[in-house]
Amino acid sequence: MGFIAFLKTQFIVHLLIGFVFVVSGLIINFIQLCTLVLWPINKQFYRRVNCRLAYSLWSQLVMLLEWWSGTECTLFSDEATVNTFGKEHVIIILNHNFEIDFLCGWTMTERFGVLGSSKVLAKRELLYVPLIGWTWYFLEIVFCKRKWEEDRDTVIEGLKRLADYPEYMWFLLYCEGTRFTETKHRISMEVAESKGLPKLKYHLLPRTKGFTTAVQCLRGTVSAVYDVTLNFRGNKNPSLLGILYGKKYEADMCVRRFPLEDIPQDEKEAANWLHKLYQEKDALQEMYNQEGVFPGQQFKPPRRPWTLLNFLFWATVLLSPLFTFGFGVFASGSPLLILAFLGLVGAGN
Repeated sequence: MGFIAFLKTQFIVHLLIGFVFVVSGLIINFIQLCTLVLWPINKQFYRRVNCRLAYSLWSQLVMLLEWWSGTECTLFSDEATVNTFGKEHVIIILNHNFEIDFLCGWTMTERFGVLGSSKVLAKRELLYVPLIGWTWYFLEIVFCKRKWEEDRDTVIEGLKRLADYPEYMWFLLYCEGTRFTETKHRISMEVAESKGLPKLKYHLLPRTKGFTTAVQCLRGTVSAVYDVTLNFRGNKNPSLLGILYGKKYEADMCVRRFPLEDIPQDEKEAANWLHKLYQEKDALQEMYNQEGVFPGQQFKPPRRPWTLLNFLFWATVLLSPLFTFGFGVFASGSPLLILAFLGLVGAGN
């Protein structure tokens, strides 16, 4: 094991990374709180500022995936679809099979310049979680209790509020509602059988209300739906802990673009469209398991340096006093930190 690989396994290093993320996050949340005075003065300026503040926090997690673990993400799509990335408002449908599927999605949003403005339909419980929920609150994330009778008005109001969002946004929907497990899959397929719906092998039955409502409320704003099917080579099941330990994974993402005008406006027909989409997603997963690849051209969008530079900025600001205090005249925290991370960049990729 080389020195860099050894360094990635050390608890003290993980503690320092966590310290930078948490403290910088609290600082960012405080700045976001102060920006609320901008809302009545210039709503769009408030939104642009908060997009960049959110980027400064979320990109630290993307840095761990791209630069610390060296995980690679490959897109399977067509050139016309890839050329639209980052140039339009879209709804993203992503399978929820893995602990880090959201992080792979964030990697793609970062590479196409929409990480700070990315949105999600999230569980209301997350609103009260420091860093995550607080940042999402200032980003106008739509929260729900997953009880449609209670959520309907809140979700519709939140979606309509995004109609004039000034930055291109990718609005993520986990239509399955929860992460895939064998127990949940068995129960979901029992529901499918009772409703006379085709059974799925690799997905849970999609919940249609959130999707059909998002499509209805965002017509005129959103241009398309991107269906994303994610898998990992070698049948691996990656975790956030594995990323923190510097484990490298290879993620494959099949992306298909559906213009919004091709999706039925009628709620029942739109729900049937979504069920058909998940049958197609199941077939894509079956193909991947058999052949090891998704259909389509392969694209590897280059990673950008901003996630690393952003983390180095926060690490320098927050860790320099600790290093200076700990080592006195023998250490200057920022140069040591920068040299260490530049070594990681060169060794890990």
